[in-house]
Amino acid sequence: MESRRTFIKKTAAAGTAVIIAPTIIPAKAFGANDRINAAVLGLNGRGKSHVQGLMVQDNVQVTTLCDPDMNILKIRQKEFKDKYDKDVALEQDLRRVMDDKDIDVVSIASPNHWHALSVIWACQAGKDAYVEKPGSHNIWEGRKMVEAAEKYDRIVQHGVQLRSSPAVNEAIDLMRDGYIGRVYMARGLVFRWRGDIGDQGVSEVPDGVDYDLWTGPAPKRPFTKNLVHYNWHWHWDYGNGDVGNQGIHETDLCMWGLDVGLPTKITSMGGKFLWDDCKEVPEVLTSVYNYPEENKIIQFEVRPWCTNTEEGATVGNIFYGDKGILVVDGYDKYNTYLGRNREPGKSGEDGGESGSGMDRGAGGTDGHFTNFIEAVRKHDKSILNGPVETAHLSSGLAHLGNIAYRLDRVLTFNPDSETFVDDAEADKMLTRDYREDYVVPNKV
Repeated sequence: MESRRTFIKKTAAAGTAVIIAPTIIPAKAFGANDRINAAVLGLNGRGKSHVQGLMVQDNVQVTTLCDPDMNILKIRQKEFKDKYDKDVALEQDLRRVMDDKDIDVVSIASPNHWHALSVIWACQAGKDAYVEKPGSHNIWEGRKMVEAAEKYDRIVQHGVQLRSSPAVNEAIDLMRDGYIGRVYMARGLVFRWRGDIGDQGVSEVPDGVDYDLWTGPAPKRPFTKNLVHYNWHWHWDYGNGDVGNQGIHETDLCMWGLDVGLPTKITSMGGKFLWDDCKEVPEVLTSVYNYPEENKIIQFEVRPWCTNTEEGATVGNIFYGDKGILVVDGYDKYNTYLGRNREPGKSGEDGGESGSGMDRGAGGTDGHFTNFIEAVRKHDKSILNGPVETAHLSSGLAHLGNIAYRLDRVLTFNPDSETFVDDAEADKMLTRDYREDYVVPNKV
């Protein structure tokens, strides 16, 4: 809690009354009729779905919206009032949300560089957390997030909603039962339409934006619209490229389907081939993760523009066994093809209200929040579909691929120590230097 204490000390000196939370806050026991109060952190993108996902739950109320941009907050406040006919509080600084004892859970949809620290602060404040993918911005802080959830006995759900999909769970069960034989390879696909973002240069910080808070743990650059709001995804200090954006759904499923953890051999290759813009991350990225001791392998590919489909999918996963293949298309459906002649086999699909699986239905965001809230009420992390450990590992796989790309060589990794083997240069990329007041602590 080092950085929260610094914040408390500074605001107290300024004459602002701040409630200091104890180091460990006991878990709140919810009865069947107890309302759960929630805050949503980050309202420009996925946070809108988080609000919906929480508000459709029984006896759950979003009471606070939090974002460094007050302009966005005011828009979301009006939308909330129009849709739910309820008032909602606004807060720019998430530390005040953590200090609010009336808030039981926080839902985190801020940029990647804020995810792990937000989860750690929530756990320290005695709150349960739902965190968008990726769970972490780097491997080291992902492990700290796991340690915090364990130490403070908190419920932490990772926002990969396909973990709650009945169809995808059915597909996993088929593979476990040997339906496509011995499954030796998984292929992750992220073929999204990502265009030229240009370069908007440096500008003044807009009124209503707390840019220091937006930057948080990351290095503070001069303000630019190249970062705020969405295009931070394509800059290393804040995002992780599309493998660490959309791709976390697929890295998670690759590991889940193969029943593996982090790999021992990693190589990646790619680059910027289309746009002369300010993106730092590669547009095209192909990564290979090898598990020689388990005789399994993961291939992962990111493409940005015009493309073919692969087995009908542009975003999804393909699993290869010695009797056939299984294709997961998107978030909520799968198909199988058996034998040399690719005879169609078993298939499944969730459907849901929207039919897309992204938000509605049992396997969408709403259904994933249902699983989270059930675990919160029962204070039982064993029933979580996307527990914090899976957030760390699926994000870690993406981070390893990015490190291999940036160093342009094959890397050897020790999954037990979560360090590289005799490679100090690569080890430095497992973590980062944190700004004062926003430090991910070594001891959570």
